[in-house]
Amino acid sequence: MNDAYLYPIVGLLPLTALMLVRSQNPYHALILRGILGSVAALVYAALGAADVALTEALVGTMLAITLYAVAVRSSLVLRLGVQASAVKGESCDPQWGKLWTQLNNLFTPYHLRLELVTYSGSEELHQALLNKEIHAIAETVNSPVDIETEDAPFVMTTRTRRLYELMQKEQLTSQIHLVIPEEYGNQGGKH
Repeated sequence: MNDAYLYPIVGLLPLTALMLVRSQNPYHALILRGILGSVAALVYAALGAADVALTEALVGTMLAITLYAVAVRSSLVLRLGVQASAVKGESCDPQWGKLWTQLNNLFTPYHLRLELVTYSGSEELHQALLNKEIHAIAETVNSPVDIETEDAPFVMTTRTRRLYELMQKEQLTSQIHLVIPEEYGNQGGKH
């Protein structure tokens, strides 16, 4: 039997694996993982190992991709806490829309999805940050915060050093005064 037709298909395995390892986007990595499992199942089936091919297709491809997709989707969320009175109703400042757009533009290249979590008061908001329910909080300058702000209409406090560094790097300081509490500031990479 001439198996020459299998060589190009088998050649896809290391190529796809290399692309998978080098992938920056987690969603592209999921797709590549699916392709890798499908090609492996095809090779197993072509070589006569139908039981191994079926197992690879069901467990190695479908189940693994589903579980990875759920994990990626849930882990790439940045939870931003705000006071409900600041962003709802007729008294909502149009600056909040600009802030939301600016933050979405900042975090989209990092594949982070911004989720707004509302709290009834400032004390509840700060407690949620300390309890690690949210990653950052945004407040208007007229909120009771002990920070001297220049012209920035918002004070944004984060417990995550990496978020702080990203926002500083992108120079959002014209709209946001960034704060990282001291209890979170010296933790290095542990968040």
